[in-house]
Amino acid sequence: MAHNPQVPQGPDGQGHPDPAGNTQMFRAFVDEGASRPGSRQAAAPAPGGPRVGLIVGVVVVLAVLAGVAWLAFS
Repeated sequence: MAHNPQVPQGPDGQGHPDPAGNTQMFRAFVDEGASRPGSRQAAAPAPGGPRVGLIVGVVVVLAVLAGVAWLAFS
């Protein structure tokens, strides 16, 4: 096994336990970060209803296709 100088090694060669390797420690770390006053919260999903971007995209695609067809048949 290769020696990694950035990871401190103990006398038994195992080093310190990795908190990311333990699911409970990782979840505690994530929960701790979410409870800080200055931390960002996950964005709420957009409310239902018409998706304006999707509708505009479909209209643009149809306009381009109509333009190509008009040029091809004229």
